[in-house]
Amino acid sequence: MKLFGTDGIRGVFGKPPIDRRTLTALAHELATFVASDNRQVGGRQPLFVVGGDTRASTDTLFEWLGDGLAAGGARMLWAGVLPTPGVAYLTRHLGADCGIAISASHNPYEDNGIKLIGADGFKWDAAEEQRLEERVRHSTLPAVEELSCRSPDPELAKRYLEELRSLLGEGKPLEGMRIAIDAANGAASPHARGLFEGLGAQVHCFHDRPTGRNINVACGSTHTAEIARLTVETGSDLGVAFDGDADRVLVADETGRILDGDALLYLWSIGLKREGSLDPARIVATQMSNIGLERSLARHGIEVVRCEIGDRAVVREMRNRSILLGGEQSGHLVHLGLSTTGDGLLSALQIARFARNGRLSRLVDGLELYPQTLRNTVVREKADFDSVPGLTELVSTVERKLGREGRILLRYSGTEPLARIMIEGRDLAEIETMAKEIGDLIDRHLG
Repeated sequence: MKLFGTDGIRGVFGKPPIDRRTLTALAHELATFVASDNRQVGGRQPLFVVGGDTRASTDTLFEWLGDGLAAGGARMLWAGVLPTPGVAYLTRHLGADCGIAISASHNPYEDNGIKLIGADGFKWDAAEEQRLEERVRHSTLPAVEELSCRSPDPELAKRYLEELRSLLGEGKPLEGMRIAIDAANGAASPHARGLFEGLGAQVHCFHDRPTGRNINVACGSTHTAEIARLTVETGSDLGVAFDGDADRVLVADETGRILDGDALLYLWSIGLKREGSLDPARIVATQMSNIGLERSLARHGIEVVRCEIGDRAVVREMRNRSILLGGEQSGHLVHLGLSTTGDGLLSALQIARFARNGRLSRLVDGLELYPQTLRNTVVREKADFDSVPGLTELVSTVERKLGREGRILLRYSGTEPLARIMIEGRDLAEIETMAKEIGDLIDRHLG
């Protein structure tokens, strides 16, 4: 069984790979793997920082992981409910060897998972995960002494939140602002209200009472109609909606219009350039980001560098090219001067900072997004697209019709048996017809 997917390990709680045997063995191998590295540089006992979201199964996963880590000779700091970027921050700043975030992000409560974070605060890369997976595959379940679920240390979350507050300076920099918050009944729930109120904002907080089973249910960044409604009803200057582990955020302006990751990258990058702190004047966005972002930022002298889909790909490209800001349409945004990974709370604070002197809607007036259509086709196999009869010719025809006023992206899902077709252009009806033609052709041969 393959353990690691596009963002850590994820699955249904109680079933492989999110079962006691697999996770205890994984934690044991992880601890011994880190310990062997430490022996080469002095023999320090491995230290792990662990935090998670609000799912009913999170404490149990902590116990399973804790059993394996202890058997491998590691020490643990348990932060309790904490956003994934909080785990990344603490791992780096406390000098820990590794961080473990227990979360299945935007998935339903029945799922859970883990994300591994290196000592530098960045997520493990795929090669590291593969090496660990090989170790687990050949391991036996260690003899463990089961731990009672210890109480989390509140000082850990406090340290992370103090860092976020400090980024906006002293005093009450958000005083006079009205902000609506949808915490998704997730990891932001115990932290978001106090963070924004402490900076002076008048806060209306919703979906911040997790039961263990209501995370992401009709709320949060995957159900943006909710924050749009709440922002207007409360007369707020902006609304912010987080996902389950609060590493992403989407925003509603004062009219209730949703600003996705493309719009937030536009707003943030222009704000940084005006302050003289976007050097070089480039950002990173994925192949899914709207062509309108590229064209609109070009008018401000900002270049968009494209990369593969996924937050790790974004961060890798940013680090390779020394680019400060990047992100995805989903609201996973990274500012490498402030964090090592996407941080929904941090991003929301920065957007609020730019919006405190004017209407948020006006800050994105210059962003002209092109119509975009997405179509998924179920496939029985993920054959090379070049091998599908007539597909290369049809895609070439579409590209000629679109010219410089659009683009097409054809790819397979990394986690599902789907061919994904994305087309952008000036005419929505036209690109929807194009997407249907391509989808029907793929379905005839691979469906």
